[in-house]
Amino acid sequence: MEPWMEPLLGALLIFCLRLVDVSMGTVRILMAVRGRRLVAGVMGFFEVTIFLVAISQVLTNIGNWWNVLGYAGGFAVGTILGMTIEKKLAIGLAEVNIVSMGRGIEIAEALREEGFGATEFLGAGQESIVDMVRTVVRRREVPSVTAVAGAVDESAFITVQEMQHAYRGRWRMGK
Repeated sequence: MEPWMEPLLGALLIFCLRLVDVSMGTVRILMAVRGRRLVAGVMGFFEVTIFLVAISQVLTNIGNWWNVLGYAGGFAVGTILGMTIEKKLAIGLAEVNIVSMGRGIEIAEALREEGFGATEFLGAGQESIVDMVRTVVRRREVPSVTAVAGAVDESAFITVQEMQHAYRGRWRMGK
C-alpha cells in the first residue's frame, strides 16, 4: 500500500464508523420518544461501542486532519441517513385532520371504504361552517389517507401530527 493511502483509509474507516453510530443514534432517539425502550437500549449499546472505536482513532492521531474530516463528515451524513431510515420505517401513529368545504361526509365514507376509521364533525371556518374529518392511522398509512381525501376533495386542508399512544378505536387490518 502507498504511504499516502494509509491516512485516507483511516479517515474513511472513521467516516464509516460515525455514519453507522450517528444513524443508529438518530433512530435510537426516535425509538425512545415512541416508547420502544428495549430497542432504544440495545441500539444505544452498539452506538456507544462504535462511537468509542471511532473517537479513539481520532484522538490517537489527532494531527491527521483527514481523521477529523472523516469524523465530522460521518456525523453529518449519519444524521441525514438516520432521519431517512426512520422515515422509511414509519413506526408509530399519526393523527390526520382533514378540513373540507362541504365534502367531509364523502371523505369519511371513502376512508371507511378503504378500512380506515373516520370521525366527522363540523367546525367554524373563517367564512363558513366546514366539514372536519379525523382519523388515527399508522404513520406508514398517512400517504394512503391523504390520497383518498385528495381524490374526493383536492382542495381539502390536511394536517398530520405524530401521536404517542391511542387506545381502542377502529384500526385498518390487512391492507
